[in-house]
Amino acid sequence: MRVATWNVNSIRTRAARVADWLVREDIDVLGMQEIKCKPEQFPTQVFEDAGYEIVAHGLNQWNGVAFASRLPMTDVETSFRGQPGFLKGHEGPDLPKEARALGVTVEGVRLWSLYVPNGRTLDDPHYVYKLDWLAALRDEATAWLASHPGMPLALMGDFNIAPTDADMGDPSFVPGHSTHISQPERDMFASFETVGFRDVVRPFVPTGFTFWDYKQLRFPRNEGMRIDFILGSSAFADLVTDAAIHRDERKGDAPSDHVPVVAELDLEHEDDDRPMIF
Repeated sequence: MRVATWNVNSIRTRAARVADWLVREDIDVLGMQEIKCKPEQFPTQVFEDAGYEIVAHGLNQWNGVAFASRLPMTDVETSFRGQPGFLKGHEGPDLPKEARALGVTVEGVRLWSLYVPNGRTLDDPHYVYKLDWLAALRDEATAWLASHPGMPLALMGDFNIAPTDADMGDPSFVPGHSTHISQPERDMFASFETVGFRDVVRPFVPTGFTFWDYKQLRFPRNEGMRIDFILGSSAFADLVTDAAIHRDERKGDAPSDHVPVVAELDLEHEDDDRPMIF
């Protein structure tokens, strides 16, 4: 089974391109971020014509996550327990949740499409929200693993963090002054490994970026960032036989500023009684 994640940066702008890539690359399941539309606005027909079912979660023209799958999807969830909300200028426990998380189960594998908050600047409330959001995700994912230690589980998406210096090639991001590379963000990312998740792509693709800004010729100069990841539980990581970053998808007409990240899983020898969450 080939699974992938891609921040598509407006699916209505890029539906034909994404659907063509799915078919061309023989992808079974794609988690998307920044779809920037409500479910009823999603260009579903383009994907159905290509043989894919759509599950989407979007509340407005911002954020939004979705899955396209040619295999049945079950156990759909549009948030995780403890997921914090955000409303500019407001504080408290009951802020509205943004459309940033979507979970499905495919062939006994639990997949989450995640769009982690950007953070904006180090002194912005959105930065605190970003760290709180990641902490809540980590804690809930820890609980999932504790309840189902043998479950193949992947957290896929745009994490808006460059975990190492080698993952940051954009000179406009300055240590000590910029998000994405601050130590608290990097520590938070590393904490997912502490609780049992692995970057399943890095062993196959040690270097390379997944995002290049549209401005300042960032892509031709290869001044990008590696901020899109597939983090897998041990049971998920053990299934991965190959992985890739599809850099060429940043080329051509009207590309997203992100590119797809793909992992190939070998499910042939797995027990059909793999544990489920629900």
